[in-house]
Amino acid sequence: MSDTTARVLKLLGLLQGRALWTGEELADRLGVTTRSVRRDVERLRDLGYPVRASSGTGGGYQLGAGGKLPPLLLDPDEAVAVTVSLRLAAGGSVTGVEESALRALAKLDQVLPGRLRAEVEALSEAVVSVEGPGAAVEAGVLSGVARACRDRVLVDFDYLARDGTASARRVEPYRVVAMGRRWYLLAHDTDRQDWRSFRLDRVAPDSLHLTSFRFTRREAPDAVAYIRESVIRSPYRYVARLRLHAEAQEMSVKIPQNAGTLSDLGDGTCELETGASTLDHLVGDILWLDVPFEVLEPPELKDRMQELSGRLADAAGA
Repeated sequence: MSDTTARVLKLLGLLQGRALWTGEELADRLGVTTRSVRRDVERLRDLGYPVRASSGTGGGYQLGAGGKLPPLLLDPDEAVAVTVSLRLAAGGSVTGVEESALRALAKLDQVLPGRLRAEVEALSEAVVSVEGPGAAVEAGVLSGVARACRDRVLVDFDYLARDGTASARRVEPYRVVAMGRRWYLLAHDTDRQDWRSFRLDRVAPDSLHLTSFRFTRREAPDAVAYIRESVIRSPYRYVARLRLHAEAQEMSVKIPQNAGTLSDLGDGTCELETGASTLDHLVGDILWLDVPFEVLEPPELKDRMQELSGRLADAAGA
């Protein structure tokens, strides 16, 4: 392989790996001049790759969707097979590859021609419909947000909060997290100047817009811990801490990630932090676990359990 051919292939890989590159950035990565970059871009265009060029602030080179993409051209059956595999992997059915599958989905979405994109979107609806009662996320929202996380560009969207309040948001997207049967985005809200979690099924699909403005990634909290904390604590009036007399691994089978946080205490017991809108819901969820336990907090839960235990004893004739 000649040096020129190898460089053109490397250029193609760079364009596939990020949405937008300036000529100077590509020249620096390839170790050539910007003039050589322009020549290599023309070679890619001759091969059928739709490389777009724009000038001015926020301009640069990007690989467009559609066109003739010889090594990447997929027929409908291949597009269906690849998309099924990636979406199942991104959803956690293949452990350890979720993030890689999500990145691959973002690349696939970027270069698929229109006719194959329709096949993918139709399939996505079918895949979501057989996953169970989880909240459905538009494929375009998931792939768009994943692409924005990868490329570090600001994202605008309309969001519907849990209480039904609608708002327009501009965020610095950081990480997409799949928890339970829902997808969440951890992002820094530029208006509120703080980290926020967003359920992707509450993002209006038609409003999602990836801007051309890049941001420098700031120090971020642990994405999984932040999302879990916001899911467990923020929606509920009551948050309880319990000591369960059972192994943490045994309890993890019964308790979904988005229902509580388990901590192994190392002595055959574990601590559970969970929440509910009412004390009676908490009582019911705890009894369903069917293991001995101690209530650590809150005191109101202890009082409610004592009250209910008296009623149960009277009902049993004790």
